[in-house]
Amino acid sequence: MYELPTGAEIQAIITTIKSGALHFLPEIWLSGLFLLLILADLVLRPKSHHVFSLMSLAGLAGSLWFIYQQHAMVGTSIFFGMYVVDEFSLFFKYFFVVSAMLTVLLSMPSDELNERCSSLGEYYALVTGMLIGMIMMASATDLLMIFLSMELVSFAAYVLTGYLKRERRSTEAALKYLVYGAVSSAMLLYGFSILYGLTGTTAIAGISSVLMERGYDPLTMIVASVLIITGIGYKIGAVPFHFWSPDVYEGAPLPVTAYLSVASKAAGFALLIRFFYVAVPHVQGGEAFTPGMDWVTILMILSVASMIYGNVVALWQTNVKRILAYSSIAHAGYALLGIIVMDELGTQATLFYLLSYLIMNFGAFLVAILIANKTGSEHIDDYRGLGRRMPLAGAAMTVFLISLVGLPPTVGFIGKLMIFSALLAKGSVFVWLAVIGILTSVISLYYYMLIPLNMYLRESHKQLPDSLPSPFLPQLVTAALMMLTIYYGIFFTPLSDFARYAVALFANQLY
Repeated sequence: MYELPTGAEIQAIITTIKSGALHFLPEIWLSGLFLLLILADLVLRPKSHHVFSLMSLAGLAGSLWFIYQQHAMVGTSIFFGMYVVDEFSLFFKYFFVVSAMLTVLLSMPSDELNERCSSLGEYYALVTGMLIGMIMMASATDLLMIFLSMELVSFAAYVLTGYLKRERRSTEAALKYLVYGAVSSAMLLYGFSILYGLTGTTAIAGISSVLMERGYDPLTMIVASVLIITGIGYKIGAVPFHFWSPDVYEGAPLPVTAYLSVASKAAGFALLIRFFYVAVPHVQGGEAFTPGMDWVTILMILSVASMIYGNVVALWQTNVKRILAYSSIAHAGYALLGIIVMDELGTQATLFYLLSYLIMNFGAFLVAILIANKTGSEHIDDYRGLGRRMPLAGAAMTVFLISLVGLPPTVGFIGKLMIFSALLAKGSVFVWLAVIGILTSVISLYYYMLIPLNMYLRESHKQLPDSLPSPFLPQLVTAALMMLTIYYGIFFTPLSDFARYAVALFANQLY
């Protein structure tokens, strides 16, 4: 017969709920912001879209305070061990919130959103919903929680991609994204189900120990690993799971493209790092140990293929969006190099590289938005002569592209230097990866520099005014990102220390 819980048991349940809510406050706050934006869109419907953008910025800034309070809660798991607050998750919480704030700032001056969308309340709500999913991806320590958070990100991304409903390329991109996303999600879920069948647990902390203690069938593990790598590889846009990237990036609104290329990709890396270092069995010395399935070798192949394919195919692109899309595939390859190293220095280099990519890629997309507002085009030939007509945009775009190449004195140079240094520190085994990374960076110099070449050394065939001024706020954000790109290229210690703080969690597991 069922017995009612005693007073002590009820009190224990209430205490557990309060503790979980306390450690889940940033997510609760953002969920409230999500609902508030939807209600405001239904009630207000203001003519000025900036009401929603300012509301979003205020709400996102408020979430940073709650995240800061969690530094005193590091090392705590909630929801029966399915969710964790640690240094690694805090790093990505800051990363994703800043990415969302930059997306809002990029959306404010975007003519394609302000002129072609009847209401932006839902748009900013979706940006917030996607943010919640990415934060949960970085904090999830259970296969079920990982999958649910990935789907939350994916559903919001599908809608944001096709938000320009009357644009054929936007709806086509959303449909392609949905099809590819559904297939990859199904494969990931199938891989997780096989892994659960092998271990009897969905907690990633217990998967590795169970596999090492009980053993497993190598063929079954190969199938599960391939399916899981496929799902995560799709999320980070690595070759050969990249097919969605160029068309989706080209068809989505420019601010959404920036959000997908930086934040969504970083969420995939957060998931890959935690899963690779915690769930995959390792032997002494950090080497991945899965009989019949060498994860390190597979990640090497994905990295090299992404660096070569992304940079080579970008050479033939004439649309700035597609250039940045293919370059993002290449940058996924560079970021993978740090994970392959399998030590604290390599992981720190990957996180630093993601931080540098956040600054320079959002800056490049912001300039692309300002230029698209004036020219109505994203074609590289329409950038001719804009260096003189838009001096700040031209200078900033040049700095961002130099940083994407990886040249000094920019933060992109420090990011690649840390990646290659981590490879060389492991000895001659990884030297060839560093060589490929350097050579492909040289290739990228050609297509990146085509944009400043057109802006400064070629005159436009169209009749354009001598000056094409932009609003003050976008110019301020552009100047700030440009200065940060150079500043952190010289004084990079704060970002490096922040990345080192995030990987402290894995120090004992990596060595």
